[in-house]
Amino acid sequence: MALFGKDREHEPRGQRPEAAPPSAPAPREVKMFEREKAQPQETPGTSAFLGKGSRVNGKLAFEGAVRIEGQVEGEIASEDTLTIGESAVLKAKINGTSVVVHGQVTGDIAARSLLELHATAKVVGNISSPRLIVHEGAIFEGQCAMGGAQAGAGKKKKPDFSALLGGQPAEDVPPALQPESTR
Repeated sequence: MALFGKDREHEPRGQRPEAAPPSAPAPREVKMFEREKAQPQETPGTSAFLGKGSRVNGKLAFEGAVRIEGQVEGEIASEDTLTIGESAVLKAKINGTSVVVHGQVTGDIAARSLLELHATAKVVGNISSPRLIVHEGAIFEGQCAMGGAQAGAGKKKKPDFSALLGGQPAEDVPPALQPESTR
């Protein structure tokens, strides 16, 4: 290996060896790059992928990360990240740890950790998640419930005002709002 062009000292001045013309890429490499352009990029570590032409009716359950680009009707349960691609059309009840939506979903979505709606997302249904990210351009029609463990468990326990009423348990009304005859 020559440093700082020392190998040129041995060549006659004014003459340089002609550079070899760049070789054409091998056909295999061309196919690889064309395939990457044609298909959407999978999420790293994806254990399942339903492509654009796929149609599924029924219940789906996934343990690892999954990406859906096709059509699904039914129920989807995921123990890891569920990514709904731009070409996906889902009519499903979705339950997952982390749900990322780029496509269309009609149905309820419950995410235990994170729900993210990207600009191309359209969701019609109720959503529930402790963390919610809605990018500009996303469409959401429905109700949203956010909270930690309480969101999945249901309603909070009602406060007990019995100590304020002298040991008598209150019905669902605080003492200040009860009629004078019951105080």
